[in-house]
Amino acid sequence: MPEGITDAHLHLWDLSGGGYRWLGGAAEDLRRDARWEEVAPQHAALGVERVVLVQADDTLADTAAMQRAATRIEADPGPVRRADVVAWLPLADPARTAALLDDATARQHVVGVRHLIHDEPDPGFLDRPEVRESLALLAARGLPLDVPDAFPRHLDQAARVGSEVDGLVLVLDHLGKPPLGDVAAMGEWERSLREFAGLGTSIAKLSGLATSGAGCAAATDLRRAVELAGELFGPRRLMFGSDWPIAPTAFDLTSGTSSLIALLEELPAPDRGQIHRGTAERVYRRPAE
Repeated sequence: MPEGITDAHLHLWDLSGGGYRWLGGAAEDLRRDARWEEVAPQHAALGVERVVLVQADDTLADTAAMQRAATRIEADPGPVRRADVVAWLPLADPARTAALLDDATARQHVVGVRHLIHDEPDPGFLDRPEVRESLALLAARGLPLDVPDAFPRHLDQAARVGSEVDGLVLVLDHLGKPPLGDVAAMGEWERSLREFAGLGTSIAKLSGLATSGAGCAAATDLRRAVELAGELFGPRRLMFGSDWPIAPTAFDLTSGTSSLIALLEELPAPDRGQIHRGTAERVYRRPAE
């Protein structure tokens, strides 16, 4: 069993307060609370020692809930010693974003920022002048921007943003959602991924791959995606994530991670260590680090 893993992409949510409208179109099995108490034993079995909670709703309430969960997780005597948060910020309002970035309470546990750009009616959200101003604020403070579900709508855009906002670190969630099983689309995804990987400040997560597109269960498709990621980014720019509870089987951690971990076991131990924890240690840092 791998040791010292960081799960760099974990979701928790409590539906009692509303929000999470996207779940209305998700599989029925997924439409319930995602709680730490349910996934903690699965993480312990996997050897996870750090988790990064990633926003799943474009609200400050979601971020605050993750911060409270992170505090509880760190107080738990279990094997997970550290819990961080990829938060939501109102990027379309740079003044408010700046105020929150300067607020120590709002920054508690925060190591990155994400916005559900794939749900935005405006496909050019990241190109808005006011959003670019906020992204520059993130870069100045050393906070990376996670880019979710990028292919095909946002992968090229993300590469452009990364080249135009000086110093902004971009973290591509789920390797950009490769369309596994679709030969023609995979070729276009690879072209876009190569451009994104050419940025000096781009990182990619090996996460959520088992839920991507038709034929996602095929071992050959997954292997191709992982090997291409290794070629383009190298282990120091890749990190592992479970994407729990979103997996082929909802709320089943192993259904979305076992095949990926088996592939990573084929790598030399130093490379595997970078993907399992080293990259996350360098990219997802708290202000004092």
